[in-house]
This record gives sequence, structure tokens and C-alpha cells, in this order.
Amino acid sequence: MQKKGIDIILTYNSNQEEADHVVATIQSLGQHAAAFQLDAGNVQSFNGFIERVTQHLLQQTGKSNFDFLINNAGTALYAPFIETTEEQFDTVYNIHYKGVFFLTQKALPYLNDGGRIINISSGLARFAFPGSSAYGSMKGAIEVLTRYLAKELGPRGIAANVVAPGAIETDFGGGHVRDNKETNAHIAAVTALGRAGVPDDIGGVVAFLCTEDARWINGQRIEVSGGMNL
Repeated sequence: MQKKGIDIILTYNSNQEEADHVVATIQSLGQHAAAFQLDAGNVQSFNGFIERVTQHLLQQTGKSNFDFLINNAGTALYAPFIETTEEQFDTVYNIHYKGVFFLTQKALPYLNDGGRIINISSGLARFAFPGSSAYGSMKGAIEVLTRYLAKELGPRGIAANVVAPGAIETDFGGGHVRDNKETNAHIAAVTALGRAGVPDDIGGVVAFLCTEDARWINGQRIEVSGGMNL
């Protein structure tokens, strides 16, 4: 995003130190950045969050509006369907679907006409992997929601798309893909390009969708998995 000349407001749940480090890195490269705490699974906190963000924008730019909304908060759940508890289900639902739905709703009055919404899904909405029924089905719901957003927000010139990563070497799920050699090797074996993904594989696509070159892409699911489970 920074390489595209885009100023960034990012969020964190609890790790402010890491968020501040990312902000400092972006600013050292010449773009403005700020970080705000957000519990993406707590709808009641969204009004306060939006107020803090818009006040910051007003102070920095003289306007409270922004161009892009990227819904990428997430939490992992690996549990067989028969063993998934209501508490686990609600946690995934609140973060991956309910939170996205209502945070987007709260943000829309401040999203500029002609702006972009990018929701993050998963390859697990396309192929089934045992233990991911709750997580994968929530991501499927996000893909349907995104098409509705594209349709309903079209009159404002707002495009909404989905980026669906494959398995990526990050801290997600306790860093399992990155740190477990057996898991990493299995992913490489079922991926056409022969490896697990890394964050930059995804970030470049998200950044592209925020550019003028992507202006005619709307209501689409773009899988970024290196050809996983083809």
C-alpha cells in the first residue's frame, strides 16, 4: 500500500507495540500512518472506533472521509464439525462475518464515492479441509455479502471485491503454516507453484485493487493461492 502512495490507518486487537512498529516503518518510507485499537468481534465498539478514526482524519487532512476499507481481521478455528462448540462458532462468526457486516455499515457514510471495499476470504471457501467447517462457511458468507455490496453500492461508484488467500506463512493460527515443517511441506505439495504463500503475495493484490488500474473489477473473488488444490 505504501508503495502505491496510499496513507494507511491500521488496527490492532492487543499488540500495540507491533502496530506502532509498523506505523513507524511506513512513516519512515514517506507515507502517513496511524494505528487504532479495534476488537473486530465487538459490534458495540464500532461507533467509538469510527469516531476516533474520522477525528484523526479531520485533524490530519481537514476531511473525515477515506477511500478504501479493507476488512482483514481474523482468527483461526481448527475443530471437527461434530466437536465445534457454540462458543467457538460465535467467536468466528462475530469476527469473520458479523463484524465485517456492521463495521462496513458504520464506515460507509465516510467512504468516498468511487472508493473500494476489499474483504478477505480464504481458499477454504472453495475446497473443504476437515476441521475448518465453521471458518470456511463464514468465509463463504463473506463472498456472498461482497457481491451484494458491489450491487448495492454501484450507484456510488464503490467497488467491492474479495481476495481469497491460500495457506500463508504468518502468525495466523499460531504460525502453524510457517513453523510446522510437515504442514508447510504438505501445502507446497498441493500447490501448483510449489510453496506456501508469504504476506507479500497477498499484499500486492490488495494494493492493486486500490489502484485506478483496477477500477473495472467489481463483485469478484480473486484467489491468491499459487494454485492450491487445483
